[in-house]
Amino acid sequence: MTTTGSPREILARIIDSTQPETLLCCGSIAHEVAAIWQQHKGNARVRSLDTTDPNAALPLDTVQDLALISDTLEHLPHDEGALLLGQLRNYGTHQIAVLVGDTPDWAFTDFIGLGFRRHAEVQGDHGILTLYTYNLDTYNHKRAWNNPDNWANPEMWGKAWW
Repeated sequence: MTTTGSPREILARIIDSTQPETLLCCGSIAHEVAAIWQQHKGNARVRSLDTTDPNAALPLDTVQDLALISDTLEHLPHDEGALLLGQLRNYGTHQIAVLVGDTPDWAFTDFIGLGFRRHAEVQGDHGILTLYTYNLDTYNHKRAWNNPDNWANPEMWGKAWW
């Protein structure tokens, strides 16, 4: 699962593949990559969050195309980090990429529980970083059984409410 490239290159590839018009970043690596993106694509709107208290300035008024989070969750209490990721996800951020180092507060199951997928491990400046991503388009796939034809009384679909 280890991938080639630096954390900056990984985040740059994500930006390049998504081509976001709005980009939210939190953390030094995310800020560096976002600044380069903004230089190359002048009309991109980049918003930055402070890593010490990202929830204080989280923009809930606009939907972001992409959010990049790096070297942030390792320094926040778990509840605040989960709040950050949950709010980004719940308020419609289309895609989220998180680079997180080895920390006892965050486990694989924490990210899976929030709807993220583990994609790669990357060698960072201070150890191994794990890349987790969330994509609104692929998070909740359509299920064939979730329609009125497969319910116990399909003729009652939309007619009666209990």
